[in-house]
This record gives sequence, structure tokens and C-alpha cells, in this order.
Amino acid sequence: MSSDERTRPRLVDVAREAGVSVSTASRALGRGSDLIRVDTRDHVREVARRLGYRVNPVARSLRLAQTGQIGMVVPSISNPFFMELVVQVEHALAERGMSLLLCDSRMSVSNEDYVLRGFESGAVDGLIIVPCHEIYSTPAVERTSGLVPTVQLDRAARLPGLPMVGVDDRHGIRLVLDHLRARGARRLAMLSNTGSDVSSVTRVEEARTAAADFGMRLDDADVIECSFSVDSARSAIASLMSRGDHWDAVVCLNDLIAIGAITELRSRGLRIPEDVMVTGFDDIQFAQLMRPSITTLRQPVARIARRGVDLLLAAQDPAGRSHRPGPAVEGQGTRIVVPGELVVRESTGP
Repeated sequence: MSSDERTRPRLVDVAREAGVSVSTASRALGRGSDLIRVDTRDHVREVARRLGYRVNPVARSLRLAQTGQIGMVVPSISNPFFMELVVQVEHALAERGMSLLLCDSRMSVSNEDYVLRGFESGAVDGLIIVPCHEIYSTPAVERTSGLVPTVQLDRAARLPGLPMVGVDDRHGIRLVLDHLRARGARRLAMLSNTGSDVSSVTRVEEARTAAADFGMRLDDADVIECSFSVDSARSAIASLMSRGDHWDAVVCLNDLIAIGAITELRSRGLRIPEDVMVTGFDDIQFAQLMRPSITTLRQPVARIARRGVDLLLAAQDPAGRSHRPGPAVEGQGTRIVVPGELVVRESTGP
């Protein structure tokens, strides 16, 4: 290495001098500058000019080369909801002549960080991610999104400038509770998964607000944390019933939890919906096949996937013959929410 290469300022030097993150500096000096504030962009560029920083043209050409592939990272491939999301993303990409490279973060922030680093070397033209966690996923997602055009689906890390497409959680949970109120429910229990599911935090918050608005009772002690599993939901129901209380309905924040809740309630001799109603969220295929079939909030997965792909890809010519990632944002701080649909089935009555 020559002495010139050793003394040449690096991107990290520009970021440090400007007082911003490396990803912000990268955006300010290249593709993605529209994702940050104008004054921040101008400040970073001025610092780069003053330090004599120059973009490495070889590295940039490699980084901007098209591969025809889009990467996708989901928290759990075994979860039916995420698998359906993957299928719909793949279909939307295939229509544009692109392929999908899928990775499973296995509900692990550290593993998520590892697979994201693999996408930073130019293996893909863009990235679609369902973050593991709102807070803990943020550093890795911010770093990678500074190097690879990125869109979030279903959940969002704490990066206001990074686009996200998902269901309207607040609207959806209010539909569920309003339906239960119409069915005569007054006291609720809730099985959540806020520890791993970012969107569930919003659903729990809105459920508490809606319950108060609707004159229903949802005590803090009646909100039980679960994981993405049937067994976890069965354990939560066992814990609730050990207290000897009675609930008119159990609101579950995904359908796997609802399946576990119904299974445990029935094993204890309770009739559904006569003794207690149960609702889910997502409308995976098993929700319809379960007996009793599950009343749930259907997420428009195909629409979410297609909108996310549309955000990530921009037409290269008016005829749309080829595509490459473009600015993955429609105005700063884009958060696109689409309404879900309440599907009423046997678990809440005829």
C-alpha cells in the first residue's frame, strides 16, 4: 500500500468529522441523498470536500453493478405468515424478471446482522427486510441500508427515513375489538408477542385504548407474552386459567397463537365460542382449516409485498423493459400502511 493510500481520507473519517453515521455520510455522497435532510447532505459534502475525500470509482462501480437479484431477510421461514410474504415478493419480482435471494435471521438479532453483512458486498441490487426487533435491529439495518437500497415490510426498525410497508395495525385491532363488543364480550385477555414482534407493540397499545373506548376491560395482568408458537400459547392459557378468572374473549396477535389458545381451551373442556371467544391476526391458511375456524384480521399480503417491491424498484426506461433499485422512498419518513379485513368465522360465533 502506498503512502498516498494510507493517508487518503476514508468515508469513516468524513462521517466522524461531520458528526454523522457512516450510512448517513454514504447517502449524502452518493445514491440515497434524497433520504436525508438537505442541510445534513450539504454539510457532509462540504466536510468531504475540505478533507479531500474522493469516492473510489472501482468500489462504486462494483457496488452499483446490477445482479438481477433482490435479497430478503425474514425473522422465521417456518412462520406461515412470513412464508406467504416471501411467496408474494418472489411473484412480484419474477414479473419484473428478477430473482429472490432469501435468508432466515432465525429470530436472532446477531444472526440478522451476520446475514445483512453478506448483502453489503454487492451480491444483490436491493434488499427487503422484516426486522427482528424495533430497537436492536436498528444499527445493522441502518448500516446495510446505507450501502444497499432497502425497504422494510411488516415491521420497522427505528429509522424514520427508511420506507416501510405494512398492515394498519391500529385499524385492524380496533376492528377485532369492535366485533367482539358486538358479540357481547366485556372482559378480554390478550396473548401478545411484543418481545419479538415490533408490530405487536402497536397492537397492544391500541387494544388498551380501544377497550377503554368501547367500555371493555383489558387488565395489564391479562396481557400475556408469548412467542411465535402453539406451545407458548398453550402455556399462556394454562397460566391464565390457573387464576380462576373468566374472560369473554381471548385476543391473539397472530394466528399461530390463536391455534394454541383454542387447543388448550378445548383440552380443558371449554367450548368455543360458547364459553369463550378467540380471535387471531394475519389469516394464515391454517386459520380457516382449524376447527373451530378462526375469526381473524386478514393482512393483504400480496398488496403489501407488491407495494414494497414497487418502492424498491424504479423503471429504467419509459417502456419498463428493465429495472434497477431507485430511491426507495416517497417523501421523507415514508410509512405506508394498508387496511386489513376482518374475517368472521366459527371462533366468535355464527
